[in-house]
Amino acid sequence: MNHSYKISVLDQIPIHNNLPSHLAPAQTIALAKQCDALRYYRYWIAEHHDTEGYACSCPEIMIAEVAAATKNIRVGSGGVMLSHYSPYKVAETFRLLSSLHPNRIDLGVGRAPGGNSVAASALAFPHHANAAELYAQKVFDLSGFLHNNLPTGHPYSTLKTIPEAEVAPELWLLGSGAGSAEFAGDVGAGFALALFIGTHNRPKEIIDAYRNAFKPITAQQKSKVMLAVAVICAEDSDEAVRIASTHTYWKVQAFRHGVRIPLLPPEDCLNLKQTLSIEDQAYYDETLNSMIVGTADKCRSKMNKLADEYDADEIMVVNVCYDFEDRKRSYQLLAEEFELGNKVATEQIAI
Repeated sequence: MNHSYKISVLDQIPIHNNLPSHLAPAQTIALAKQCDALRYYRYWIAEHHDTEGYACSCPEIMIAEVAAATKNIRVGSGGVMLSHYSPYKVAETFRLLSSLHPNRIDLGVGRAPGGNSVAASALAFPHHANAAELYAQKVFDLSGFLHNNLPTGHPYSTLKTIPEAEVAPELWLLGSGAGSAEFAGDVGAGFALALFIGTHNRPKEIIDAYRNAFKPITAQQKSKVMLAVAVICAEDSDEAVRIASTHTYWKVQAFRHGVRIPLLPPEDCLNLKQTLSIEDQAYYDETLNSMIVGTADKCRSKMNKLADEYDADEIMVVNVCYDFEDRKRSYQLLAEEFELGNKVATEQIAI
């Protein structure tokens, strides 16, 4: 039974309460401070471009702000969409962040574009958007720049990544399936499996493949498995289901019809569900069932089951809802149920 896993936060910076999008980053700072006080382990920030409902296109800027506003929590990207960027520039950015906040910075990268094809084209202009087959080479180069271990003969092996931070950022590869698992192990990165993306089956063999392929960069390094899961926690289950309707309906429109809409109030979403086709209603229910929704004790039980199933070291909780206060309350209830503050105190006494 693996009930000693770490619990962390993934912030997609949703735009709450139909407010102007420029107010959302300040809410992230407030939530990060709360999660730091509640003793969550990490706080990661996602990257989206031209996506209704979400307000962060530059996670590296938010990482700097969140790290400066908090004290203990690790801060990172979940993730930088590497297809858009130079690995060298990403390494420079995160080495600088790590210099400012030693041993607190994580660099999670993914291959998805984080937006539509028009946004991908604009990010690449005046060049063409990178082909997917370049992703592996970019990750390999990025790891080399972070750890100054590019092989002799590599065209950039003589470059230094400055500042030379005492501790390199932790490198993680993100995936919503098997695609990046073995590769993450091969480059000695952590692997984060995004169970909140899609409703398809993700068998335990994905994690086995990662661990079997793992090649440590240093003698002390160990494989690390994280599950990223959608969790909505409330005082009673019916209220949690009501709150979850916002994200569930958004996903129906995004993944069934390719339409990104603002985050709508739960009452509107529940009414709109009744107007959906039978197929869309079935996808709504399937999506809701893929989330962890309910009271704190029920959420903990389901998270424990997932951690056991995948032999996970960590579960990262993503919570997208309409009302910001509902989101803050969900993280508070979960932290209290897991007694995160007490666990930290116990660990400190043990040391």
